[in-house]
Amino acid sequence: MADHDALGRYRGKRDFTRTGEPRGGGAGGDEEPHFVVQIHDARRLHFDFRLQVGDVLKSWAVPKGPSTDPRDKRLAVPTEDHPLEYEDFEGVIARGEYGGGTVIVWDHGTYRPRSHDRRGRPVPFDESLDHGHATFWLNGSKLRGEYALTRFRGGGDEEAWLLVKAKDDHAETGHGTPDPHRARSAHSGRTLRQVADEAAES
Repeated sequence: MADHDALGRYRGKRDFTRTGEPRGGGAGGDEEPHFVVQIHDARRLHFDFRLQVGDVLKSWAVPKGPSTDPRDKRLAVPTEDHPLEYEDFEGVIARGEYGGGTVIVWDHGTYRPRSHDRRGRPVPFDESLDHGHATFWLNGSKLRGEYALTRFRGGGDEEAWLLVKAKDDHAETGHGTPDPHRARSAHSGRTLRQVADEAAES
């Protein structure tokens, strides 16, 4: 898919004269694909989970955030594809703009696709997403180990997925996800409040 088509919804929702969000257009390299988890204090506080697929970040809004506990099945609602440059975005989106609020990078790193068919043969990651079930291994500063995204409801704006941690050496029962208000950025070490306060002072 051409870049301008892939990011059309993203760009159509934003006024880049009023937001510091990247317009995008960069191409992915040959290294392991990246992932990022951002905390977004918008109209509703939530986590944004993004996986690099080709030249875009496939994105899901996860209200409760990803969990390290395999017993937790976290709702993940697809949003528009984001540009690769968004993995470094941290700051305040102006009030009144789409997604207005504070954003911090809670975790980031690389991932390895691990999807296979019934015969154990590897399946291309974008194909596994199209089929509604994708497994992957996260190598982040906070999230590590195998996770899966599974679509359980499809069709237009009603599409929804589950994000679930696999049982492996990185699983932690009973811990879940940290309080987003107290969580610190993996980039700057700042909290949501600190980022918002610094933006207000500048």
